[in-house]
Amino acid sequence: MPTVDLPPQYVTLLLVTLIVLLLLLVTSLVSRPRVFTQYLEHMTGIKLSPRDVGRVFKRRGRAGVRDMFLELIIREDLRDSPRITPDTPPDRGVLSPPDKSKK
Repeated sequence: MPTVDLPPQYVTLLLVTLIVLLLLLVTSLVSRPRVFTQYLEHMTGIKLSPRDVGRVFKRRGRAGVRDMFLELIIREDLRDSPRITPDTPPDRGVLSPPDKSKK
């Protein structure tokens, strides 16, 4: 098997490049909860701690974080919508198209 002799400058450059790429990889993996919480707050207004997201991910994985996200969205939606009780009249405007003959 032939060997490749590289000058020391190339070996040093390759090692530095490898270290920089590894640092970028570690940084991107560590910052995932922070990026997720920033995205969530920007899109929905729900503020979460990156530690909570990281903790849920460690315990339950991706599905756990997805479930937590959906639960928070539902909770936020319920808080903003009017309270519906059995006495609340139905909102028929959502169920049927508007009558166009009444113009």
